[in-house]
Amino acid sequence: MSEAGSSLSTLVRAAARDRPDAPAVVAGDQRLSWAQLDAEVDRAAAGYAARGLTPGERVAVQLPNGVDWLRATLGALRAGLVVVPVNTAYTDPELEFVLADSGAALLVAAGARPEVAGVPVTAGPPSGDRAAPDLGETPGALAFLAYTSGTTGRPRGAMLPAAALRANQEQCLALEPPPVRSDDRVLLVLPLFHVYGLNAGFGLVAATGACAVLLETFDPAESLALMAREQVTAVPGAPPMYQAWLAAADAAGSDADLRRAFAAVRMASSGAAPLPAAVWTAMRDRAAVTVWEGYGLTEACPVVASTLATGRAKPACIGGPLPGVEVELRDTALHEPADGDSSGRLAEDGPGEIWVRGANLFAGYWPDGTDGPDAGGWLATGDLAYADEDGDLHLVDRRSDLILVSGFNVYPAEVERVLDAHPAVAESAVIGVPDARTGAAVRAVVALRPGAELTFEQLREHAARALARYKVPTSVQVMSALPHSLTGKVSRARLRELGLTRSEEDGGTEPAAGGGGDD
Repeated sequence: MSEAGSSLSTLVRAAARDRPDAPAVVAGDQRLSWAQLDAEVDRAAAGYAARGLTPGERVAVQLPNGVDWLRATLGALRAGLVVVPVNTAYTDPELEFVLADSGAALLVAAGARPEVAGVPVTAGPPSGDRAAPDLGETPGALAFLAYTSGTTGRPRGAMLPAAALRANQEQCLALEPPPVRSDDRVLLVLPLFHVYGLNAGFGLVAATGACAVLLETFDPAESLALMAREQVTAVPGAPPMYQAWLAAADAAGSDADLRRAFAAVRMASSGAAPLPAAVWTAMRDRAAVTVWEGYGLTEACPVVASTLATGRAKPACIGGPLPGVEVELRDTALHEPADGDSSGRLAEDGPGEIWVRGANLFAGYWPDGTDGPDAGGWLATGDLAYADEDGDLHLVDRRSDLILVSGFNVYPAEVERVLDAHPAVAESAVIGVPDARTGAAVRAVVALRPGAELTFEQLREHAARALARYKVPTSVQVMSALPHSLTGKVSRARLRELGLTRSEEDGGTEPAAGGGGDD
C-alpha cells in the first residue's frame, strides 16, 4: 500500500486515501473509517504542534487500548515526535524512571494529574484545529523508544526507526498466507504499548487497510463474545489468552462459545512466550483452529520466525525465519569466543544461541545506540534454540537462565514442562542456586492448583521419572502465584529479586502441604 520506510501515520494516510470508507477501528461503541481515523490523527498532530513540541522530542503515551491510544500515538508520529509507549501497569517509580531516562517532554495519560517527575501531563491526546504539520517522510528517523525489562537491572530504551518497523511489516506480509489481509477483522487485545501489539498487530492492520477490533482489557468470556459478534478473522495472541479461552470453555462445560468465536477465524497466531503443546493441540481439536506460532523480540520490531514461514504447523515449534530475515544458531551461547570475534561458530549439535540479521533490527539502546547489531549486521538474542530434522526451530531457553550443574547444561524450560505435568502443579519456574559441590543446583518454584497438596519428595519423585538426576530439583519453594511479565511469561527476574536464588545450607526446603507463602 505504500513504499518502504513509511511510518505508521503515513500508512494511515495511505489507507484513508485508498479505502476512505472502509472500517478501520472498532472499539466499544466507537467505529471509525480510515478517513475518520486519519482526520483524528491530524487533529492530534496539530494539538502537539500547538503545545510547542518540535520534531525529535519524546512523548510518553500511557493509555489502554482504544481510539485515544491511536490518536495520541499516531498524532505524535505525524508531528515528527518520538513515541515512548508506557505500560499502563507501571508504578510511579517505574514511570518516573522511563520519563527521566527518555527525556520525555510530555506524558499523555488517561486522566488529569499534576506533573510527573517534572514532566507535564495531558489527559488524553491533545487536539488542535490547525492543519497538521507536513513533515514529509524520514524513513530512518526514530519512531518509537520501547523500554524492555531484560532479565536484570533497569529497563533500556530500544530505539525503533520507522524503516525497521516497516521492514518487519513487509517481512510478515510476504508470508503465505499472510497474517493479515485487507479484508480481515483483527482482534487486538494484546497491549498496543508492547511492540507485539503495536507492530505485528496494528502495524499490519495499517499496512493492509484491514480493521482493528480493539479490546481494552482481556476477559475470556467477553473477548469470545466480541469475536463472534464482530466476525473476527485474525487473532494475534499470546499463550495466556489461549489458555484462558480453553479454561472458560471448561468452566462453561461446553466448547460451543469457543467454536462460535473462532468460526470465522482464518488466522490465529501466538508469540511472546512458548505455547504449550497441550494448548496447541486443544485449540486444534476443540476450537477447530490451527495456531501458527512465532518468535520475536522488541529489538527486531518484533517478529523473527514463524511456522508460517515453513508452512509446517507443529506444537512447541517456531518454524523458520521470515523472508528477508537471516537466523544462525551459534555455539557462542555456551562459550564466549576467546579472540573477541563476535561471529562465533555455528552450533553443530544441540542448542545454539539465536543470532539475527535483517532490515527489521533496532538502532541500539537509548541514547547512544549501544549494543545494537555488530559490524556485520548481526544481533545476539540471548535465546537458545535447536533445529529439528526438518530444519524447523524449537526454543530451548534464555542463555542467561541456563543452569550448569557439575558442568552439565540444565535448561529450565525442560524441567518446567515435567513439573507442570504433575496434577497438583498449576505452574512452575526453575532457577539456579549456588551449590558448593556442583557449582549450581536446580530450584523449583511452584504454584499449586486450588486445594491441591504436594510434598517436596513427591515432586522430586515425579521429576526423577522423566529427568536425569542432575536436572531434578534439589529444593522447592511454593508460592500462591508466580510473577509474570507483561506478555505472560513467568518472570524469573522477579523471582531473583525476591531472593529465591540464594544458596541453601540444608539442601532444600519442603513446602507445607497445600501451598506456602510468597517469600
